[in-house]
Amino acid sequence: MYVLGIEAATPVAGVALTEDGRILAERLVNNRRTHSVNLLPMIKAVIEEGGITREQVNGIAVSAGPGSFTGLRIGLATAKTLALAWQVPVVGVSTLEALALPLAAPGQLVCPILNARKNEVYASILRGTTGQPELLAGPLAVGIVELAGILAQWQEPVIFLGDGVPVFKEEIVNLLADRAVFAPQSALLPRGAAVAELGYRELAAGRGLSPLELKASYIRLSEAEVKLAARCRK
Repeated sequence: MYVLGIEAATPVAGVALTEDGRILAERLVNNRRTHSVNLLPMIKAVIEEGGITREQVNGIAVSAGPGSFTGLRIGLATAKTLALAWQVPVVGVSTLEALALPLAAPGQLVCPILNARKNEVYASILRGTTGQPELLAGPLAVGIVELAGILAQWQEPVIFLGDGVPVFKEEIVNLLADRAVFAPQSALLPRGAAVAELGYRELAAGRGLSPLELKASYIRLSEAEVKLAARCRK
């Protein structure tokens, strides 16, 4: 089964093509160009580099949140449009679980964090297993102090990764001391291959969706929705 994985929920644009979970081709761009500019050329490239045609793609996996509202909409719109045009199922996967997957060794506690602005992060707490990582808490939109309180339930070291790390690293160290371990720069950012791997598991189990069924997981309201709700309360 050939699965196309699309990551656009963060400042990183990532695309990968996998065959039964094996990575055939992958591209990652972390620049200031919008995902609407980057994604389609990257998708075209990984399909060509994977040695197949678009007619051979069996399904599409896309990072469905939480994350950047704009990035999520671009990624989901791209995945839905391609799934409709190619007549293949699509599946949304957790941005945080995809971020954690490469570092989720059995027994390892992993906490991916994305900068959610307003002094908060989007976070989940996962424990690695021999299969899919076990979700212990989340996804959440929380401050670092509250997140540290949740992590107090477990005593072992925690690996942090994601674009929230550079922003909140000092605060995390102050709160968790030597329990906090930080992923190397090369593993800090999300990958299209992890999205494709998680998506493959869903698609292989028959849990693919039609494009109209695919929804984003925003976790909290956008700024525009918050302002609209405030006006409606007046």
